[in-house]
Amino acid sequence: MYNNGVGSWLERRRPKSGPKAALIAGERSISYAELAERSDRLAQALRRRGVARGDRVAYLGENDPAFVETFFACGLLGAVFVPLNTRLAAPELQFQLDDAGVRLLVNAGHLEALAAAAVAGTGVLRRLVVAEPAELAEVGSPAAEVGSPAAQVGPDAVERYDQALLAAPAEPIDESVSLDDGAMILYTSGTTGRPKGALLTHSNITWNCYNVLVDTDLSSTDVALMISPLFHVASLDMGLLPILLKGGTAVLEQKFEPGRALELIERHRVTTLNGVPTTFQMLAEHPSWLTTDLTSLSKLTCGGSAIPASVLAAYDARGIEFANNYGMTETAPGATTLPRGRSRDKLGSAGLPHFFTDLRIVDPLGEALAPGEVGEIQISGPNVIKQYWNRSDATRDSYADGIWFKSGDMGYRDDEGFLYVSDRLKDMIISGGENIYPAEIEAVIVELPQVASVAVIGVPDEKWGEVPRAIVTLRVGAELTDDDVRTHLDGRLARYKIPKSVVFVEEMPRTASGKIRKAELRKQYAL
Repeated sequence: MYNNGVGSWLERRRPKSGPKAALIAGERSISYAELAERSDRLAQALRRRGVARGDRVAYLGENDPAFVETFFACGLLGAVFVPLNTRLAAPELQFQLDDAGVRLLVNAGHLEALAAAAVAGTGVLRRLVVAEPAELAEVGSPAAEVGSPAAQVGPDAVERYDQALLAAPAEPIDESVSLDDGAMILYTSGTTGRPKGALLTHSNITWNCYNVLVDTDLSSTDVALMISPLFHVASLDMGLLPILLKGGTAVLEQKFEPGRALELIERHRVTTLNGVPTTFQMLAEHPSWLTTDLTSLSKLTCGGSAIPASVLAAYDARGIEFANNYGMTETAPGATTLPRGRSRDKLGSAGLPHFFTDLRIVDPLGEALAPGEVGEIQISGPNVIKQYWNRSDATRDSYADGIWFKSGDMGYRDDEGFLYVSDRLKDMIISGGENIYPAEIEAVIVELPQVASVAVIGVPDEKWGEVPRAIVTLRVGAELTDDDVRTHLDGRLARYKIPKSVVFVEEMPRTASGKIRKAELRKQYAL
Protein backbone atom coordinates (compact mmCIF):
# COMPACT_ATOMS: atom_id res chain seq x y z
CA MET A 1 0.00 0.00 0.00
CA TYR A 2 1.07 3.57 -0.64
CA ASN A 3 -0.71 4.66 2.55
CA ASN A 4 1.57 4.19 5.56
CA GLY A 5 -0.63 6.23 7.89
CA VAL A 6 -3.51 5.46 10.25
CA GLY A 7 -5.97 5.48 7.34
CA SER A 8 -4.56 2.16 6.17
CA TRP A 9 -5.22 0.37 9.46
CA LEU A 10 -8.72 -0.89 8.62
CA GLU A 11 -7.67 -2.18 5.19
CA ARG A 12 -4.76 -4.01 6.82
CA ARG A 13 -7.01 -5.29 9.60
CA ARG A 14 -9.86 -6.42 7.30
CA PRO A 15 -8.37 -9.78 6.15
CA LYS A 16 -7.23 -10.57 9.69
CA SER A 17 -10.38 -9.65 11.64
CA GLY A 18 -13.10 -9.09 9.01
CA PRO A 19 -16.15 -10.65 10.71
CA LYS A 20 -15.14 -9.68 14.24
CA ALA A 21 -16.93 -6.80 15.99
CA ALA A 22 -14.85 -3.65 15.82
CA LEU A 23 -17.48 -1.32 17.31
CA ILE A 24 -20.60 -1.81 19.41
CA ALA A 25 -22.96 1.16 19.67
CA GLY A 26 -26.20 0.47 21.49
CA GLU A 27 -27.74 -2.60 19.85
CA ARG A 28 -25.65 -2.14 16.72
CA SER A 29 -22.52 -4.19 16.07
CA ILE A 30 -20.13 -3.17 13.28
CA SER A 31 -17.54 -5.67 12.07
CA TYR A 32 -14.06 -4.75 10.91
CA ALA A 33 -15.10 -5.53 7.34
CA GLU A 34 -18.15 -3.26 7.59
CA LEU A 35 -16.20 -0.47 9.27
CA ALA A 36 -13.57 -0.64 6.54
CA GLU A 37 -16.22 -0.53 3.80
CA ARG A 38 -18.10 2.38 5.38
CA SER A 39 -14.85 4.32 5.82
CA ASP A 40 -14.01 3.66 2.15
CA ARG A 41 -17.44 4.93 1.10
CA LEU A 42 -17.12 8.03 3.25
CA ALA A 43 -13.66 8.77 1.85
CA GLN A 44 -15.12 8.55 -1.66
CA ALA A 45 -18.02 10.81 -0.61
CA LEU A 46 -15.63 13.38 0.86
CA ARG A 47 -13.48 13.31 -2.26
CA ARG A 48 -16.59 13.94 -4.40
CA ARG A 49 -17.27 16.99 -2.26
CA GLY A 50 -13.86 18.47 -2.90
CA VAL A 51 -11.89 17.18 0.09
CA ALA A 52 -8.32 16.53 -0.98
CA ARG A 53 -4.98 15.69 0.57
CA GLY A 54 -4.11 18.15 3.35
CA ASP A 55 -7.65 19.59 3.65
CA ARG A 56 -9.17 19.79 7.14
CA VAL A 57 -12.39 17.98 8.02
CA ALA A 58 -14.01 18.57 11.43
CA TYR A 59 -16.38 16.43 13.47
CA LEU A 60 -18.80 17.80 16.06
CA GLY A 61 -20.60 15.08 17.99
CA GLU A 62 -20.40 12.52 20.75
CA ASN A 63 -19.06 8.95 20.57
CA ASP A 64 -20.64 7.45 17.46
CA PRO A 65 -19.54 5.13 14.62
CA ALA A 66 -19.65 8.18 12.34
CA PHE A 67 -16.85 9.76 14.42
CA VAL A 68 -14.66 6.72 13.82
CA GLU A 69 -15.58 6.53 10.13
CA THR A 70 -14.76 10.21 9.61
CA PHE A 71 -11.39 9.79 11.31
CA PHE A 72 -10.39 6.86 9.10
CA ALA A 73 -11.86 8.43 5.94
CA CYS A 74 -9.65 11.46 6.50
CA GLY A 75 -6.67 9.12 6.93
CA LEU A 76 -7.47 7.41 3.64
CA LEU A 77 -7.50 10.74 1.79
CA GLY A 78 -4.49 12.23 3.52
CA ALA A 79 -6.84 14.88 4.94
CA VAL A 80 -6.50 16.23 8.48
CA PHE A 81 -9.13 15.33 11.07
CA VAL A 82 -10.27 18.05 13.52
CA PRO A 83 -12.39 16.71 16.43
CA LEU A 84 -14.41 19.42 18.17
CA ASN A 85 -15.49 19.59 21.80
CA THR A 86 -19.31 19.47 21.93
CA ARG A 87 -19.28 21.41 25.19
CA LEU A 88 -17.85 24.55 23.62
CA ALA A 89 -19.95 27.59 22.80
CA ALA A 90 -20.49 28.65 19.18
CA PRO A 91 -17.86 31.46 19.23
CA GLU A 92 -15.25 29.02 20.56
CA LEU A 93 -16.03 26.50 17.84
CA GLN A 94 -16.08 29.24 15.23
CA PHE A 95 -12.53 30.23 16.16
CA GLN A 96 -11.27 26.66 15.81
CA LEU A 97 -13.03 26.07 12.48
CA ASP A 98 -11.64 29.30 11.13
CA ASP A 99 -8.14 28.85 12.54
CA ALA A 100 -7.83 25.31 11.13
CA GLY A 101 -9.28 26.34 7.78
CA VAL A 102 -11.84 23.55 7.94
CA ARG A 103 -13.40 22.77 4.56
CA LEU A 104 -16.14 20.34 5.60
CA LEU A 105 -17.91 19.71 8.92
CA VAL A 106 -19.63 16.50 9.99
CA ASN A 107 -22.00 17.11 12.90
CA ALA A 108 -24.57 15.23 14.97
CA GLY A 109 -28.19 16.09 14.20
CA HIS A 110 -29.07 17.16 17.72
CA LEU A 111 -26.21 19.70 17.54
CA GLU A 112 -27.51 21.20 14.29
CA ALA A 113 -28.26 24.63 15.76
CA LEU A 114 -24.82 24.83 17.37
CA ALA A 115 -23.13 23.68 14.17
CA ALA A 116 -25.02 26.18 12.02
CA ALA A 117 -24.03 29.01 14.34
CA ALA A 118 -20.41 27.85 14.50
CA VAL A 119 -19.81 27.72 10.73
CA ALA A 120 -21.17 31.23 10.15
CA GLY A 121 -18.41 33.45 8.85
CA THR A 122 -15.90 30.60 8.46
CA GLY A 123 -14.54 28.89 5.37
CA VAL A 124 -16.61 25.74 5.87
CA LEU A 125 -18.11 24.90 2.45
CA ARG A 126 -20.25 21.87 3.29
CA ARG A 127 -21.80 20.00 6.18
CA LEU A 128 -22.86 16.38 6.56
CA VAL A 129 -25.40 15.77 9.33
CA VAL A 130 -25.53 12.46 11.19
CA ALA A 131 -29.25 12.18 11.90
CA GLU A 132 -32.57 10.80 10.78
CA PRO A 133 -34.78 12.97 8.50
CA ALA A 134 -37.23 13.63 11.35
CA GLU A 135 -34.44 15.00 13.54
CA LEU A 136 -33.31 17.34 10.78
CA ALA A 137 -36.85 18.56 10.19
CA GLU A 138 -37.14 19.49 13.84
CA VAL A 139 -34.25 21.92 13.56
CA GLY A 140 -35.25 23.20 10.16
CA SER A 141 -32.23 21.83 8.31
CA PRO A 142 -32.49 21.78 4.50
CA ALA A 143 -30.41 18.58 4.39
CA ALA A 144 -33.24 16.36 3.15
CA GLU A 145 -33.72 18.68 0.19
CA VAL A 146 -30.12 18.58 -0.96
CA GLY A 147 -29.80 15.83 -3.49
CA SER A 148 -26.29 15.74 -4.93
CA PRO A 149 -22.68 16.70 -4.36
CA ALA A 150 -23.10 19.31 -7.06
CA ALA A 151 -25.36 21.34 -4.78
CA GLN A 152 -24.34 24.81 -3.72
CA VAL A 153 -21.42 25.29 -1.37
CA GLY A 154 -21.40 27.46 1.72
CA PRO A 155 -23.21 27.48 5.09
CA ASP A 156 -26.45 26.21 3.50
CA ALA A 157 -24.85 23.23 1.72
CA VAL A 158 -26.12 20.60 4.14
CA GLU A 159 -26.63 16.90 3.40
CA ARG A 160 -27.52 13.79 5.32
CA TYR A 161 -24.44 11.81 6.27
CA ASP A 162 -26.01 8.40 5.64
CA GLN A 163 -27.25 9.33 2.18
CA ALA A 164 -23.89 10.75 1.16
CA LEU A 165 -22.09 7.64 2.40
CA LEU A 166 -24.38 5.05 0.81
CA ALA A 167 -24.43 6.86 -2.54
CA ALA A 168 -20.63 6.60 -2.77
CA PRO A 169 -18.78 3.56 -4.16
CA ALA A 170 -17.15 1.12 -1.73
CA GLU A 171 -13.85 1.27 -3.58
CA PRO A 172 -10.72 1.53 -1.43
CA ILE A 173 -8.57 4.62 -1.82
CA ASP A 174 -4.81 4.12 -1.57
CA GLU A 175 -3.52 7.68 -1.32
CA SER A 176 0.20 8.11 -0.71
CA VAL A 177 0.39 9.11 2.97
CA SER A 178 3.60 9.13 4.99
CA LEU A 179 4.00 8.86 8.74
CA ASP A 180 5.29 12.44 8.82
CA ASP A 181 2.09 13.84 7.29
CA GLY A 182 -0.39 15.65 9.51
CA ALA A 183 -3.25 13.43 10.70
CA MET A 184 -5.16 15.44 13.27
CA ILE A 185 -5.41 18.91 14.80
CA LEU A 186 -6.47 19.00 18.44
CA TYR A 187 -7.05 22.34 20.12
CA THR A 188 -5.56 22.96 23.52
CA SER A 189 -6.13 26.24 25.33
CA GLY A 190 -3.08 28.40 25.91
CA THR A 191 -2.02 30.83 28.58
CA THR A 192 -2.72 33.76 26.24
CA GLY A 193 -6.41 32.90 26.17
CA ARG A 194 -6.47 31.68 22.55
CA PRO A 195 -6.48 27.91 21.87
CA LYS A 196 -3.56 26.43 19.93
CA GLY A 197 -3.95 23.63 17.42
CA ALA A 198 -1.57 20.77 18.16
CA LEU A 199 -0.74 19.06 14.86
CA LEU A 200 -0.44 15.32 15.45
CA THR A 201 1.19 13.39 12.64
CA HIS A 202 0.44 9.80 11.67
CA SER A 203 3.76 8.97 13.31
CA ASN A 204 2.78 10.63 16.62
CA ILE A 205 -0.46 8.65 16.78
CA THR A 206 1.18 5.37 15.74
CA TRP A 207 4.02 5.57 18.24
CA ASN A 208 1.60 6.54 21.01
CA CYS A 209 -0.41 3.40 20.20
CA TYR A 210 2.80 1.34 20.32
CA ASN A 211 3.46 2.76 23.78
CA VAL A 212 -0.02 1.76 24.91
CA LEU A 213 0.27 -1.75 23.46
CA VAL A 214 3.65 -2.33 25.12
CA ASP A 215 2.88 -0.83 28.52
CA THR A 216 -0.67 -2.04 29.03
CA ASP A 217 -0.47 -5.49 27.39
CA LEU A 218 -3.51 -4.97 25.17
CA SER A 219 -4.63 -7.99 23.17
CA SER A 220 -7.09 -8.74 20.37
CA THR A 221 -9.46 -10.25 22.94
CA ASP A 222 -9.79 -6.99 24.88
CA VAL A 223 -13.09 -5.09 24.99
CA ALA A 224 -12.85 -1.36 25.71
CA LEU A 225 -15.77 0.67 27.02
CA MET A 226 -15.49 4.22 25.64
CA ILE A 227 -17.29 6.38 28.22
CA SER A 228 -15.08 9.45 27.79
CA PRO A 229 -15.64 11.70 24.74
CA LEU A 230 -13.58 10.70 21.73
CA PHE A 231 -12.92 14.36 20.95
CA HIS A 232 -10.51 14.20 23.90
CA VAL A 233 -7.09 12.92 22.87
CA ALA A 234 -6.86 10.56 25.86
CA SER A 235 -10.05 8.71 24.94
CA LEU A 236 -9.21 8.55 21.23
CA ASP A 237 -5.47 7.86 21.30
CA MET A 238 -5.16 5.91 24.56
CA GLY A 239 -8.45 4.02 24.31
CA LEU A 240 -10.05 3.57 20.90
CA LEU A 241 -7.16 3.57 18.43
CA PRO A 242 -4.89 1.08 20.25
CA ILE A 243 -7.84 -1.31 20.54
CA LEU A 244 -8.60 -1.09 16.80
CA LEU A 245 -4.93 -1.40 15.89
CA LYS A 246 -4.72 -4.59 17.94
CA GLY A 247 -8.03 -6.01 16.63
CA GLY A 248 -10.10 -5.75 19.81
CA THR A 249 -13.63 -4.39 20.28
CA ALA A 250 -14.69 -0.91 21.37
CA VAL A 251 -18.09 -0.25 22.96
CA LEU A 252 -19.14 3.34 22.23
CA GLU A 253 -21.24 5.30 24.71
CA GLN A 254 -22.39 8.82 23.85
CA LYS A 255 -22.72 9.94 27.46
CA PHE A 256 -21.34 8.68 30.74
CA GLU A 257 -23.98 7.42 33.14
CA PRO A 258 -22.53 5.26 35.96
CA GLY A 259 -25.40 2.79 36.18
CA ARG A 260 -25.46 2.14 32.44
CA ALA A 261 -21.65 1.88 32.33
CA LEU A 262 -21.76 -0.84 35.01
CA GLU A 263 -24.48 -2.63 33.03
CA LEU A 264 -22.37 -2.55 29.85
CA ILE A 265 -19.27 -3.80 31.67
CA GLU A 266 -21.19 -6.87 32.77
CA ARG A 267 -23.05 -7.40 29.46
CA HIS A 268 -20.05 -7.11 27.13
CA ARG A 269 -17.43 -8.49 29.54
CA VAL A 270 -15.46 -5.25 29.28
CA THR A 271 -11.77 -5.66 30.06
CA THR A 272 -10.37 -2.15 29.71
CA LEU A 273 -11.67 1.24 30.80
CA ASN A 274 -10.12 4.71 30.58
CA GLY A 275 -11.26 7.68 32.65
CA VAL A 276 -10.46 10.35 35.20
CA PRO A 277 -10.69 10.05 39.00
CA THR A 278 -14.23 11.50 38.97
CA THR A 279 -15.35 8.79 36.54
CA PHE A 280 -14.12 5.96 38.73
CA GLN A 281 -15.44 7.59 41.89
CA MET A 282 -18.94 7.90 40.40
CA LEU A 283 -18.89 4.22 39.38
CA ALA A 284 -17.88 3.14 42.87
CA GLU A 285 -20.57 5.28 44.49
CA HIS A 286 -23.41 3.91 42.34
CA PRO A 287 -25.93 1.60 44.09
CA SER A 288 -25.17 -1.19 41.56
CA TRP A 289 -21.43 -1.16 42.24
CA LEU A 290 -21.42 -4.07 44.68
CA THR A 291 -23.85 -6.25 42.71
CA THR A 292 -22.32 -5.83 39.23
CA ASP A 293 -20.05 -8.57 37.90
CA LEU A 294 -16.73 -6.78 37.37
CA THR A 295 -14.52 -9.86 37.10
CA SER A 296 -13.73 -9.12 33.43
CA LEU A 297 -12.11 -5.76 34.24
CA SER A 298 -8.34 -6.10 34.19
CA LYS A 299 -6.93 -2.95 32.57
CA LEU A 300 -8.05 0.34 34.09
CA THR A 301 -6.14 3.52 33.27
CA CYS A 302 -6.72 6.84 34.97
CA GLY A 303 -5.47 10.25 33.87
CA GLY A 304 -5.99 13.91 34.68
CA SER A 305 -4.70 13.71 38.25
CA ALA A 306 -3.58 11.20 40.85
CA ILE A 307 -6.10 8.62 42.03
CA PRO A 308 -7.44 9.43 45.53
CA ALA A 309 -6.73 6.80 48.17
CA SER A 310 -10.47 6.39 48.84
CA VAL A 311 -11.09 5.45 45.19
CA LEU A 312 -8.17 3.03 45.21
CA ALA A 313 -9.64 1.36 48.30
CA ALA A 314 -13.04 0.89 46.64
CA TYR A 315 -11.45 -0.86 43.65
CA ASP A 316 -9.01 -2.82 45.80
CA ALA A 317 -12.02 -4.28 47.58
CA ARG A 318 -13.26 -5.61 44.22
CA GLY A 319 -9.83 -6.91 43.24
CA ILE A 320 -9.28 -4.26 40.53
CA GLU A 321 -5.99 -2.41 40.00
CA PHE A 322 -5.22 0.86 38.22
CA ALA A 323 -2.55 2.15 35.90
CA ASN A 324 -2.20 5.90 36.37
CA ASN A 325 -1.23 7.98 33.32
CA TYR A 326 0.27 11.42 32.76
CA GLY A 327 0.46 13.27 29.50
CA MET A 328 -0.97 16.05 27.37
CA THR A 329 -2.29 16.72 23.89
CA GLU A 330 1.20 17.53 22.65
CA THR A 331 2.46 14.05 23.60
CA ALA A 332 -0.42 12.36 21.73
CA PRO A 333 -1.06 12.12 24.79
CA GLY A 334 0.89 9.48 26.74
CA ALA A 335 4.06 10.53 28.55
CA THR A 336 4.20 8.27 31.61
CA THR A 337 2.27 5.38 33.10
CA LEU A 338 2.19 3.92 36.61
CA PRO A 339 2.15 0.13 36.26
CA ARG A 340 -0.74 -1.75 37.79
CA GLY A 341 0.28 -3.10 41.16
CA ARG A 342 2.33 -0.01 42.05
CA SER A 343 -0.61 2.24 42.98
CA ARG A 344 -0.04 1.67 46.68
CA ASP A 345 3.72 1.81 47.11
CA LYS A 346 3.95 4.68 44.60
CA LEU A 347 0.80 6.51 45.73
CA GLY A 348 0.57 9.90 44.00
CA SER A 349 3.11 9.02 41.31
CA ALA A 350 2.46 9.50 37.60
CA GLY A 351 4.70 6.52 36.88
CA LEU A 352 7.56 5.83 34.49
CA PRO A 353 8.04 7.17 30.95
CA HIS A 354 6.27 5.15 28.25
CA PHE A 355 8.47 2.61 26.48
CA PHE A 356 9.36 4.79 23.47
CA THR A 357 9.28 8.11 25.36
CA ASP A 358 11.95 9.96 27.34
CA LEU A 359 11.55 12.42 30.20
CA ARG A 360 13.79 14.78 32.10
CA ILE A 361 13.50 17.30 34.96
CA VAL A 362 15.42 20.56 34.49
CA ASP A 363 16.04 23.82 36.30
CA PRO A 364 15.26 27.26 34.75
CA LEU A 365 18.61 27.13 32.91
CA GLY A 366 17.83 23.77 31.37
CA GLU A 367 20.24 21.79 33.53
CA ALA A 368 19.19 18.29 34.56
CA LEU A 369 18.20 17.91 38.19
CA ALA A 370 18.93 15.08 40.59
CA PRO A 371 16.21 12.77 41.98
CA GLY A 372 13.97 14.56 44.46
CA GLU A 373 14.67 18.03 43.04
CA VAL A 374 11.66 19.87 41.61
CA GLY A 375 11.91 21.35 38.13
CA GLU A 376 10.11 21.55 34.82
CA ILE A 377 9.02 18.27 33.23
CA GLN A 378 10.27 17.99 29.64
CA ILE A 379 9.36 15.16 27.27
CA SER A 380 10.86 13.77 24.07
CA GLY A 381 9.97 10.91 21.74
CA PRO A 382 8.29 10.02 18.44
CA ASN A 383 4.87 10.58 20.04
CA VAL A 384 5.63 14.28 20.73
CA ILE A 385 4.33 16.82 18.22
CA LYS A 386 6.76 18.92 16.22
CA GLN A 387 4.57 21.97 15.76
CA TYR A 388 1.40 23.88 16.49
CA TRP A 389 -0.89 24.72 13.59
CA ASN A 390 -0.08 28.19 12.20
CA ARG A 391 1.73 29.10 15.43
CA SER A 392 5.44 29.27 14.74
CA ASP A 393 5.87 31.45 17.84
CA ALA A 394 4.28 28.87 20.13
CA THR A 395 6.25 26.08 18.42
CA ARG A 396 9.53 27.92 18.90
CA ASP A 397 8.84 28.67 22.57
CA SER A 398 7.72 25.13 23.43
CA TYR A 399 10.95 23.22 22.82
CA ALA A 400 14.33 23.09 24.50
CA ASP A 401 17.38 22.00 22.50
CA GLY A 402 15.04 21.36 19.58
CA ILE A 403 13.74 18.02 20.90
CA TRP A 404 12.48 18.44 24.48
CA PHE A 405 8.87 19.58 24.78
CA LYS A 406 8.48 21.97 27.70
CA SER A 407 5.35 20.74 29.48
CA GLY A 408 4.99 23.75 31.77
CA ASP A 409 4.42 21.29 34.61
CA MET A 410 6.67 21.05 37.65
CA GLY A 411 7.67 17.76 39.19
CA TYR A 412 10.43 15.46 40.38
CA ARG A 413 11.58 11.86 39.98
CA ASP A 414 12.38 9.54 42.83
CA ASP A 415 15.41 7.26 43.04
CA GLU A 416 13.67 4.64 40.88
CA GLY A 417 12.76 7.16 38.17
CA PHE A 418 9.05 7.43 39.03
CA LEU A 419 7.57 10.85 38.25
CA TYR A 420 5.64 12.98 40.73
CA VAL A 421 3.83 16.07 39.39
CA SER A 422 3.96 18.79 42.01
CA ASP A 423 2.64 21.97 40.38
CA ARG A 424 1.59 23.51 37.07
CA LEU A 425 3.52 26.44 35.72
CA LYS A 426 0.70 27.36 33.39
CA ASP A 427 -1.98 27.49 36.12
CA MET A 428 -4.11 24.97 34.26
CA ILE A 429 -7.21 23.75 36.08
CA ILE A 430 -8.31 20.13 35.55
CA SER A 431 -12.01 19.75 36.26
CA GLY A 432 -13.50 16.31 35.72
CA GLY A 433 -10.84 15.56 33.13
CA GLU A 434 -11.40 18.83 31.22
CA ASN A 435 -8.42 21.17 30.89
CA ILE A 436 -9.31 24.76 31.77
CA TYR A 437 -6.93 27.67 31.28
CA PRO A 438 -7.66 30.72 33.47
CA ALA A 439 -6.47 33.26 30.89
CA GLU A 440 -9.24 32.23 28.52
CA ILE A 441 -11.90 32.93 31.17
CA GLU A 442 -10.21 36.10 32.40
CA ALA A 443 -10.16 37.55 28.87
CA VAL A 444 -13.97 37.34 28.70
CA ILE A 445 -14.70 38.54 32.26
CA VAL A 446 -12.52 41.63 31.87
CA GLU A 447 -14.74 42.75 28.97
CA LEU A 448 -17.34 43.73 31.56
CA PRO A 449 -17.01 47.50 32.00
CA GLN A 450 -17.38 47.21 35.78
CA VAL A 451 -14.32 44.94 36.10
CA ALA A 452 -10.94 46.46 36.89
CA SER A 453 -9.00 43.20 37.14
CA VAL A 454 -9.66 39.49 37.41
CA ALA A 455 -7.77 36.31 38.25
CA VAL A 456 -9.17 32.81 37.94
CA ILE A 457 -7.86 30.01 40.14
CA GLY A 458 -8.79 26.39 40.73
CA VAL A 459 -10.44 25.40 44.01
CA PRO A 460 -10.97 21.86 45.34
CA ASP A 461 -14.27 20.19 44.52
CA GLU A 462 -15.39 16.84 45.91
CA LYS A 463 -16.97 15.70 42.65
CA TRP A 464 -14.87 17.28 39.88
CA GLY A 465 -11.47 17.45 41.56
CA GLU A 466 -11.30 21.21 41.11
CA VAL A 467 -13.44 23.96 39.62
CA PRO A 468 -12.72 27.56 38.59
CA ARG A 469 -13.20 30.48 40.96
CA ALA A 470 -12.95 34.09 39.77
CA ILE A 471 -11.34 36.74 41.97
CA VAL A 472 -12.56 40.16 40.80
CA THR A 473 -11.85 43.79 41.63
CA LEU A 474 -14.36 46.41 40.48
CA ARG A 475 -13.86 49.90 39.16
CA VAL A 476 -14.60 52.72 41.55
CA GLY A 477 -18.34 53.12 42.05
CA ALA A 478 -19.21 50.04 39.97
CA GLU A 479 -21.57 47.31 41.11
CA LEU A 480 -21.63 43.71 39.97
CA THR A 481 -22.89 40.38 41.30
CA ASP A 482 -21.60 36.86 40.78
CA ASP A 483 -24.77 36.13 38.80
CA ASP A 484 -23.95 39.05 36.50
CA VAL A 485 -20.54 37.54 35.79
CA ARG A 486 -21.91 34.08 35.04
CA THR A 487 -24.68 35.48 32.85
CA HIS A 488 -22.04 37.35 30.84
CA LEU A 489 -20.09 34.11 30.31
CA ASP A 490 -23.09 31.93 29.51
CA GLY A 491 -23.11 31.10 25.80
CA ARG A 492 -19.64 32.52 25.28
CA LEU A 493 -17.71 29.83 27.10
CA ALA A 494 -18.37 26.16 27.69
CA ARG A 495 -20.35 25.69 30.90
CA TYR A 496 -17.58 23.74 32.62
CA LYS A 497 -15.31 26.77 32.22
CA ILE A 498 -17.75 29.17 33.92
CA PRO A 499 -16.57 29.83 37.51
CA LYS A 500 -18.69 28.13 40.14
CA SER A 501 -18.04 31.05 42.47
CA VAL A 502 -16.96 34.69 42.25
CA VAL A 503 -15.13 36.52 45.02
CA PHE A 504 -15.01 40.32 44.98
CA VAL A 505 -11.93 41.91 46.56
CA GLU A 506 -10.83 45.51 46.94
CA GLU A 507 -7.25 44.93 45.84
CA MET A 508 -5.21 42.24 44.09
CA PRO A 509 -1.85 41.12 45.49
CA ARG A 510 0.74 42.06 42.88
CA THR A 511 4.46 41.81 42.18
CA ALA A 512 6.68 44.86 41.79
CA SER A 513 6.10 44.68 38.04
CA GLY A 514 2.32 44.69 38.51
CA LYS A 515 1.62 41.00 37.90
CA ILE A 516 -1.06 39.38 40.04
CA ARG A 517 0.33 36.96 42.62
CA LYS A 518 -1.84 33.93 41.96
CA ALA A 519 -0.01 31.84 44.53
CA GLU A 520 -1.11 34.31 47.20
CA LEU A 521 -4.68 34.26 45.90
CA ARG A 522 -4.70 30.47 46.16
CA LYS A 523 -3.59 30.66 49.78
CA GLN A 524 -6.41 33.07 50.58
CA TYR A 525 -9.28 31.92 48.38
CA ALA A 526 -8.69 28.33 47.26
CA LEU A 527 -10.29 26.69 50.28
